[in-house]
Amino acid sequence: MATVILLRHGRSSANGSGVLAGRTPKVGLDDTGRGQAKALPGRLAGVPLAGVVVSPMLRCKQTVAPLLEGRELARTVEPRLSEVDYGEWTGRELKTLLKEPLWKVVQSHPSAAVFPGGEGLASMQARAVAAVREHDARITAEHGDHAIWLLCSHGDVLKAILADALGQHLDSFQRIVVDPASVSVVRYTETRPFVVRVNDHGSDFAGVVPPPPKRGRKKASSDAEIGGSTGRKDQA
Repeated sequence: MATVILLRHGRSSANGSGVLAGRTPKVGLDDTGRGQAKALPGRLAGVPLAGVVVSPMLRCKQTVAPLLEGRELARTVEPRLSEVDYGEWTGRELKTLLKEPLWKVVQSHPSAAVFPGGEGLASMQARAVAAVREHDARITAEHGDHAIWLLCSHGDVLKAILADALGQHLDSFQRIVVDPASVSVVRYTETRPFVVRVNDHGSDFAGVVPPPPKRGRKKASSDAEIGGSTGRKDQA
């Protein structure tokens, strides 16, 4: 299976406002977020992307726009990667949501959290994980096991995908940090995913590109390195 770069959108106009934007229309990047988006082509300059899949929210489309300008890549919009539907919580101030009984559930037992008039976090994880695995299988079929592609979505959505890849219960997903414009990397195989990076703000991503397949081997191995990896064999 292929390797996916999980990119959170750049900082939006809502991130620093103290308001839960959710699926509020037309929430775009702020000045910092636009700078983060402009830096993305340089950060990923050494990565040969086979595809780009994004949430339908404006802030995600704006984040990948500079990257697409310099590459012959089509943008695939995937509704299942959209922001959590926070229902009646959408547009409310976080300082008031802290007082809601549901807040403690979201923090301590998120798999049981269902937002009034919206969706549950467990449902969100199910749709997001199904989407990433389906697109990974599609890109693998089109470009091979050593393909690498990019997915741009939202903080809670990416944390849920990472929790699945790490084999963690959703109730542990609040332990994962995914900042705006950060990159996480998951390499899928037939039997297990390998989490390569989490919440990375660096600019050297050449190391996430899978090495060329060994002669006679058609598929990436699902076996983990006993004793731990010794690093990329082609970078010794």
